[in-house]
Amino acid sequence: MITLIGLGPADAGGISFAAREALRAANTLFIRTARHPAVEDLRREGARFETFDALYETAESFEEVYATIAERVLAAAREGEVAYAVPGHPLVAEESVRRVISGAKAAGIPVRVAGSASFIESALTALGLSLEESLLLLDALALERIPIRPDVGTLLYQVYDRDIASAAKLALMREFPDEWEVCVVRQAGVPDRESVERLPLHRLDRVPADHLTAVYIPPLPPERRRKTFADLVEVMARLRGEGGCPWDREQDHHTLKRYLIEECYETIEAIDADDLDALCEELGDVLLQVVFHAQLETETGMFTIEDVIERLVDKLIRRHPHVFGEVSVEDSEEVLRNWERIKKAEKGEGWRESALDGVPSSLPALMRALEISKRAVRVGFEWERFEDVLAKAQEEIGELRRAIAEKRPEEIQAEIGDLLFTIVNVARWQKVDPEEALRQMVIRFSARFRHMEKAAQRQQRSLSEMTMAELDALWESAKREL
Repeated sequence: MITLIGLGPADAGGISFAAREALRAANTLFIRTARHPAVEDLRREGARFETFDALYETAESFEEVYATIAERVLAAAREGEVAYAVPGHPLVAEESVRRVISGAKAAGIPVRVAGSASFIESALTALGLSLEESLLLLDALALERIPIRPDVGTLLYQVYDRDIASAAKLALMREFPDEWEVCVVRQAGVPDRESVERLPLHRLDRVPADHLTAVYIPPLPPERRRKTFADLVEVMARLRGEGGCPWDREQDHHTLKRYLIEECYETIEAIDADDLDALCEELGDVLLQVVFHAQLETETGMFTIEDVIERLVDKLIRRHPHVFGEVSVEDSEEVLRNWERIKKAEKGEGWRESALDGVPSSLPALMRALEISKRAVRVGFEWERFEDVLAKAQEEIGELRRAIAEKRPEEIQAEIGDLLFTIVNVARWQKVDPEEALRQMVIRFSARFRHMEKAAQRQQRSLSEMTMAELDALWESAKREL
């Protein structure tokens, strides 16, 4: 049997009758820490117990402290009845208790609780608040992995010292303004020691803190909160709803196709320009398109944006067993092979009749040519040597020359296509993305051509009136500059 006992938020006067009885009946009594007013009173009353304070000095992390406490309590419980006492209420903000309960359940050890008031009641009383108000209770040691909600009041516990306060401040400042007023509550419920200090968030780590310190962060008004993904979904629903935007209400999946493509290209342009501010904006425009399409189906009842996210997360986990499972991979090529194998298993045997199925016809031609080429290679349709690919390119140039000489327009177009496809394969063999190579070349050409235009303007001339020799000279000058 394990009896979990709450020592209340302050001195022994806050210990409940049931907890008092459990303390008196305990033959083996562990107390998490003696750094609590009630423990001082128990010691004066002659209570005998063992604390885990030494662990806080020797363990490398709080994680290790809590794990070791749970192990020792459970080990003692296997030998007989044991009591484990903690500040406040055992079931409120006590990680070590959570671990003890979990371990006891696995081992079939009965657990009972003799609770007292938690620190929450005393802290809220000191702040002049009530439990009727929305309250988010957060561990200051876990803010890096726990979502912070600026829309509800937040009470931080385990603000033991200035280092923890500093880490908490930095985490909170991601959602709250630096100057937002917070309340530091010390020794809540302890007669003649309780205090509440109000100060701006950026000064949180400049005031004293101890094991009886909590911090209350009032909720931000809506107009001061950072906008969230939920806000975007709500705005999109309103634009599409009654009294919304006439243009947005007229759209469907087909009318929106062009905007999805345009926003993707504008995002790529921002990347090419190394313009991070523009990239931030363009990524938002792409996200809008995703939310827009999902909203259309939310209205029909087919699926929601939450369904889109759930399927994506499940797919990412499923297709990365080398990250989320036990599979080992040597390189990115093996990752791609595994990806295709998993996709095939997901879709079933009849998923693709051809190795070329699944390449979108709407892709830009160079991108589609590269993907088609890769698919053919996977089933063995490949040149043996790179020299053979170059020879094929020379062959296609020869065939193009003949078609031009014979003035056969349809064959000229076909031979240009053959040559371009062969060049795509040259790029693939050299691990170069042909679409990106051409895009970069167009960017370079555009920059150099604009340089030529400006040089001509300085001479008070236009490019169209210059000789070819003059144009070549300007071009070579632009190449040297750019």
